[in-house]
Formats: sequence, C-alpha cells, structure tokens
Amino acid sequence: MDFQLTKQQEQVRQMVREFTANEIAPYAAERDKTGIFPLETFKKLGEYGVIGLPYPKEYGGSGGGYMAYALAVEEISKADASIGISYSVSASLCAGPIYMFGTEEQKIKYLPDLLSGRKLGSFGLTEPNAGSDAAGQQCIAELKGEHYVLNGQKIFITNSPLSDTFVVFAMTDRSKGTRGISAFIIEKGFPGFSIGQVEDKCGIRSAQVAELIFEDCIIPKKNLLGKEGKGFGIAMKTLDGGRIGVAAQGLGIAEGAFEEAKKYMKERKQFGKELYKFQGLSWMMADMDMKIEQAKLLLYKAACDKDQGLPYTVSAARAKLACTDAAMEITTDAIQLLGGYGYMKDYPLERMMRDAKITQIYEGTNQVQKMVISGDIFK
Repeated sequence: MDFQLTKQQEQVRQMVREFTANEIAPYAAERDKTGIFPLETFKKLGEYGVIGLPYPKEYGGSGGGYMAYALAVEEISKADASIGISYSVSASLCAGPIYMFGTEEQKIKYLPDLLSGRKLGSFGLTEPNAGSDAAGQQCIAELKGEHYVLNGQKIFITNSPLSDTFVVFAMTDRSKGTRGISAFIIEKGFPGFSIGQVEDKCGIRSAQVAELIFEDCIIPKKNLLGKEGKGFGIAMKTLDGGRIGVAAQGLGIAEGAFEEAKKYMKERKQFGKELYKFQGLSWMMADMDMKIEQAKLLLYKAACDKDQGLPYTVSAARAKLACTDAAMEITTDAIQLLGGYGYMKDYPLERMMRDAKITQIYEGTNQVQKMVISGDIFK
C-alpha cells in the first residue's frame, strides 16, 4: 500500500496550485459579487492541459489520470469552488460519457474542444420532477426518420448559459421505465433548443446554472450517445466519476477554510495571547484536521480505484459523502473561530460556507450516497 503521489501527480498539483494563486484566488471574491464566470481563465486551464488530465492524448487529453484530475479540482476549489465545479462538470460529466460511450466519430468531433477548454460542456439529467429520482424523466425524444424530436425541460444545469456541448437524457420509450431512457449529444444552436432562466444562487455564484428548454428540438440520429434505452446506465456510470470531482471540490473548500482559520488564530490575540494557545480552540483545529485527512484518504482511494480499472461506485459515494460533509462542518467551525469577522465578507469564509452547502446536494444528495453505500453492504 503506497500513500505517496507520483512525481507527475506532484508536478500537476504544484502547477495548478501556482496557477490558482496567480490567476484564480485574487479575483474570487469579486466574481462572487458579480456572478460572472471567467471564461478566459477557464481557457487557460485548458491550454495548460488541466482540463484534459483524465483523458488520453489521442483525443486532446493530457494522459494524467483521474487522480491528477482530482488533485487539480481540489487545488482550484481551495480558492474558488465555482471554477472547481464548472471544470468538473465540463471535464467529467460532459466529456466523460462521450469518452466512455461515444462512437469514434463522436469522440473526435467533441472531445478535443472540450478537453482544450475552447468549449464548455454540460450534463442534463435533473428535471423539475426528477431530482434524486433520476428515473422519473419526463423529457421525451421521438425518432422521426433520421432525427429525434425532443420536448421537455431540464433544470439546475451547470455551465449551460456558456456551454456549446450538452449530454442530455430523455425517454425514448416510456413503457420501459429506466430501460426507456436514452442519452444524446446536443449542440448549442440545434433548432428548438434554448436556455431558460439563469438561477440566482446562494453559493458557487460565478458558476452559471440555468434551465434547458426543448421545444421540438431536432437532434440528428448520429447524436444518440450509446444505444437507445441505455441512457440510465450511462447517467449512473457518469455520476460515479462525477462524484469524485465533487468530493475533490468539497475537500478543497474544507482545506481552504482550514488554512484561513489557522492563519487567523496565529495572528489574533485575546486576553493577551494568540488564539491558538487556547486549548479549546486548538482542539477544534485538531478535529478539523482529522476530518480533512479522513476525507482525503477516501477521495484518493476512489480516484485510484478509477485509474486502476477497479469498481468505484461505492468508493466514490464514500468520498463524496465524507468530503462534502467535511466541507460544511469545517467552514462552519472556521467561521466560529473567527467570530464576527468570519461572518463578514471581508473574509472568504462566509463565501466558502455558502459554496460548501451545495456540494452536499448536487450529483446525488448525501442521502443518496448513503443509499449507495448501504445498498452495497446489504446486497
């Protein structure tokens, strides 16, 4: 058992850390205020090979593997969870199913632009009446000659106002339940496809989230992803990998909050001594440190499982549950350690706490993760 990162993984982490310090961290608070996503910064991540880390070079990737990808999401999310999730969605939830289930023609057409950062991608599964119950899809796609006609709505779709490529799920045979769901690759500009309301969110405010609206949307038959009726399996497999990305986002938020609290406790004095010299407060930091290390081990285990071709559904669920719960707990405790200052926007912790909450909800609520884990225990 080896707990050491490879030389290449260490290099990726250091490179992303430096990029984040110079390009992302200085403007995170301003982006939180304006809600504007930094497309040029995202494109730079692509130019540095960060977005394509999990994929082979033949499709425009960097060949770094999923572990290197998780490290990159973690480092970015320490400073700005909005960019962390936008990166994760485009690289994992959109590019992932195209790489795993797409035809060679589809891979060659879509992956190079996604992995280079020239284009953003989105993943369209959630509907007004199909959240945790992903099987309750209401979008309908009917085959008519050489194209499908799609009608329906998706909600809470990350990156969608800025995306060019969308992996979307719809019913092609309602009588078959989950076996009647199919997956499609949809491009911005397809007839009958539009972006609806852009959401005003509590956290991850510069990540763009909106509705997808399909009104007799025309999808070429060749844009079916995988086989008809196999969409539910594609979605679940994709979410397994996506949960590793959200776990990395949660871990990054937790680590960022921990460092802010540590810095403050070394500088702030009360009753004539620095805060860290009060045992009760220093023990809070010890608990936070332990939670981070526990979560980190579960995340890295899940990423290694995926890289090694081992089953990772349950390890990804454990990682997502542990890392995102840690993010919420640690950001809350970090604010407590800073007292009134922690609640003010002059410090980044209130933003980190707002960002942390959504990580317990999307890509499968943490209650869903417990269903996955307990289901494996009692199978």
